[in-house]
Amino acid sequence: MARGFLPLPDARAFRLENARAPACLVSAGGVAADADGFMRIDVMIENGRIASLAPAGGFHLDGEDVPRVDCGGAIVLPRLVDIHTHLDKGHIWPRRRNPDGSFMGALAAAEADREANWSAQDVARRMDFALRCALAHGTGAIRTHLDSIGKQTAISWPVFAEMRENWAGVIALQATALLPIDLVLDDEPQFRAIVETVARYEGVLGGVTYLGAAPDAKLDAALDRLFQAAAAEGLDVDLHVDESLAPDARTLSRIAQAAIRNRFRGKILCGHCCALATMDEDDLARTIDLACEARLAVVSLPMCNQYLQDRASGRTPRLRGVAPLHELKAAGIPVMVASDNTRDPFYAYGDLDLLEVFREATRICHLDHSDRNWLRTVAATPADVMGLDRHGRLEAGDPADLVIVRARAMTELLSRPQSDRTIVVAGRAIDNTPPDYSELDDIVGL
Repeated sequence: MARGFLPLPDARAFRLENARAPACLVSAGGVAADADGFMRIDVMIENGRIASLAPAGGFHLDGEDVPRVDCGGAIVLPRLVDIHTHLDKGHIWPRRRNPDGSFMGALAAAEADREANWSAQDVARRMDFALRCALAHGTGAIRTHLDSIGKQTAISWPVFAEMRENWAGVIALQATALLPIDLVLDDEPQFRAIVETVARYEGVLGGVTYLGAAPDAKLDAALDRLFQAAAAEGLDVDLHVDESLAPDARTLSRIAQAAIRNRFRGKILCGHCCALATMDEDDLARTIDLACEARLAVVSLPMCNQYLQDRASGRTPRLRGVAPLHELKAAGIPVMVASDNTRDPFYAYGDLDLLEVFREATRICHLDHSDRNWLRTVAATPADVMGLDRHGRLEAGDPADLVIVRARAMTELLSRPQSDRTIVVAGRAIDNTPPDYSELDDIVGL
């Protein structure tokens, strides 16, 4: 069983010494951060929890009969938080490929696979496989969108509820209903049933706004209805927004206006927001001001958006298709990055590895040479949006859920995959071997 590069004692209590941890995720005070924003600390672990944190060498308990592990300056992170995934679509690529790599090709392929194959057993098998991948890489919490249209709502939500119960205490799970925004007005009985299902399973209400068409009065009415339904049930909202580079894709401001108009007090997360990258500076500034007023949060999905956006056969892409995270963050909007799709028609690759996501986001979005607290985008910030106060940080009293990597500095962290990382759950190092793809051969047609 692979348990990472750093052997840990199988003991009720032990101390990690001489570790580096990101200052933006650590509650310990009085420790100076280095040029990368890391501080040297010792971590005392007792009974599966972080008992205390101190500056490296600061415990001064030489007579204490506790095993000590010298980390040698290795980076210690909390287990990470993946706030935008699609566990119900994951790993269908071998049986349903995207024919041309386009967004519409992905949409058609995923819809066809859903209609043909997404039984409760099929969804459960693939979802459990994906969660074991995420666990092996060090993820501690996941929010997944669930296609909630037609017969699929009644299939996927009970499967998710069972998965959430089975994984309780290992990975915290949340689910968001994913439906086309038109359905809110065009099929009121189905929309009511979806809202009731989301409320019953303590989920989040979501939807997809128009991909390229200009927003209109119908969109405004649909958003009003969605926010009113969410408020009536006490639900948060999580929307796919402007996942397009079309110049008419401008729904983020309409979402903000609807939230303000309806005095919505729940949390609102907007995913993708690709079209913001095509705005001129004045339009972008006005949109960001509205987003601030409405208290929106934004998650960018850099790997999937790079795969789909600005794609044309025989032509090198010109645009990155990612939201302007620097500008949003500077305005005070909570920003995050996440995995999105995994080995399905929307993204042929990925493994729910948030360190990979952060590494690629740093390169794609130029997160380097700027603020030093970008690690919050895969930890503390998504934990806050999900309402998880015991995730995404290193704080005394929290579960000892850690990711320890061999890297000692940011350039080392981002230069290699860190595939020998040590994953700690409740104070115990776990087997961090991802499941073998062959496990799914019988359901994906290999």
